[in-house]
Amino acid sequence: MNENKAYYLISEHLSPELKRVLLKVPEKNREALTEIRIRCRRPISFVYPGKTLFMTKNAELTNDPYNRDCFQVQIDEIHNIVDKLCHYSVHSSIHELQEGFFSIGEGVRVGVSGKMTSTERSILTDINGLNFRIAREVKGSALELFERINKGKSSVLICGGVNSGKTTMLRDLCRMCGNSFKTVLIDERNEIAAVNSGISSNDVGIQTDILTFTGRADGINMAIRTLSPEMIFCDEISTFEDVDAILNVHGSGVRFAATIHSESFEELKKRNISVPLLQSGVFEYAAFLKNGLHPAEIKELRRL
Repeated sequence: MNENKAYYLISEHLSPELKRVLLKVPEKNREALTEIRIRCRRPISFVYPGKTLFMTKNAELTNDPYNRDCFQVQIDEIHNIVDKLCHYSVHSSIHELQEGFFSIGEGVRVGVSGKMTSTERSILTDINGLNFRIAREVKGSALELFERINKGKSSVLICGGVNSGKTTMLRDLCRMCGNSFKTVLIDERNEIAAVNSGISSNDVGIQTDILTFTGRADGINMAIRTLSPEMIFCDEISTFEDVDAILNVHGSGVRFAATIHSESFEELKKRNISVPLLQSGVFEYAAFLKNGLHPAEIKELRRL
């Protein structure tokens, strides 16, 4: 995927003035960019590994958020951006407002912040902040992991903290495995493969079948029923429903690669969500990544 395409796609969802300034930011300042954060009456943030800068009205970047020249938006402008994200139909975007994010293509996910309603199924209203997250394809980032887990013949948990590059590594490992054998990628938010009109913007392997916008548990069950995978990939195990779906498949010969939020083995052992996975022996390895200053780099590979 070309990150510049993602940058231009983000600009298309903004007001004319904000778009104009965003496109004036030098291309060198778009390199390694991971997020663009827009908050009501606060400076627009450009987030990079290990640092955050703020955009001025002259398309310059400063590390001073109190700089008087910083570009700020009002609440009406945020609401206008949300209208574009909803394609001017809030009713048709209820699912996104319940889940708290939009997917707009090129692997870009837009997280939203605001007020949660007190209804049975809460939705976001009074939105006051937007986080445009840019997915990055880094080919070769998983080569060491691929080799050390027997070229994809073993199941692996990719563990790390926020912005540690878990998804980046999962994407590249999927590419390598998918080039070798039948693989299924469950891409709930469409930020791994970035499928557009049936075509994956990212290279996830020539033998990889992609299930987008489906929950991990449903996707795992569907994959087993219909796609006969040798390996299943999914991002961010976070519910016991996810765990149950994986455990139900355990013993069938299908291998798994998945990410989970955990910065160390000690933390992984303490998380309720990971205990049954460790006890069952589903995963043979756990790869712990370094911090956000060194995204998608392995700190430790542990045999479980």
